[in-house]
Amino acid sequence: MEIKQLGANTFYVPGPTNIGLWRQNETDVYLIDAGNDKDAGRKLKKLLDAHGWTLKGILCTHSNADHIGGNAYLQRQYGCPVFSAGMEKAFISHPVLEPSLLYGGFPCKALRHKFLMAKPSDVVDVSNPGFPKEIEIIALPGHFLDMIGFRTPDDVLFVADCLSSEETLSKYKVGFIYDVKAYKETLEQLKTVKAKWFVPSHAAPAADLRSLIQCNLDVVQEIETTLLDILSDWTGFDEALRRLFDTYGLVMSIEQYALVGSTIRSYLAYFADEGKAVYRFSKNRMEWKRHEGAR
Repeated sequence: MEIKQLGANTFYVPGPTNIGLWRQNETDVYLIDAGNDKDAGRKLKKLLDAHGWTLKGILCTHSNADHIGGNAYLQRQYGCPVFSAGMEKAFISHPVLEPSLLYGGFPCKALRHKFLMAKPSDVVDVSNPGFPKEIEIIALPGHFLDMIGFRTPDDVLFVADCLSSEETLSKYKVGFIYDVKAYKETLEQLKTVKAKWFVPSHAAPAADLRSLIQCNLDVVQEIETTLLDILSDWTGFDEALRRLFDTYGLVMSIEQYALVGSTIRSYLAYFADEGKAVYRFSKNRMEWKRHEGAR
């Protein structure tokens, strides 16, 4: 792990999931997310020790395992609080909820691993008096339940999983979204936000995100159009999912079935709420069909 500076007291640690670090004073620091597992936690501790810093708290953008995997180890080492918001707190305290939500029931062992289910950690709300008052909290709903971002006094804004890099979008196409409408609204709002630096969790920091935001919005619109085309006639969920995988050359596995499948259910719910598609039950089978003219 290496640390890169973005402001007088704001840093980030590049990786599969970028980790933020804000230095409150010469010795005390806060992490923004904590990596994907115990090994990431160990590496972060080694990094902090090398600088003579003490971890005073972990600020969690949301509860996905790749963001909270280091929490438990670091909390044991430092006795520090873990801060989060809303429903994310329950998922951090009870990580089995993540694969349960994705799968839609109790997850089998193949889904109960560190990439989808972190170790539990004790968590308190961001309204707790111990939360650093210098940090601004930004609501970023859509990707997950109650995701938030953090702006440091150096005007560096950590925007969590709002955005995927263009390379990731090109390779995987269908990124995980919990609430499609909220996600689109969050990205449109983010276009108007100013900061010295923006730090997405899965893309390089940038001074201007508008191009990447539009790229992500364009992909969401493409998925909408593709899925609505698939629903040109009454279609069951599994058939719609299979055809989407075929369209984008994706390979089915139980993890992909859970992640992409959950996302497609979110699109279907969005279509139903927005009047773009309807569902019926035929011969004990749920089927979906787009409204004519919906795109």
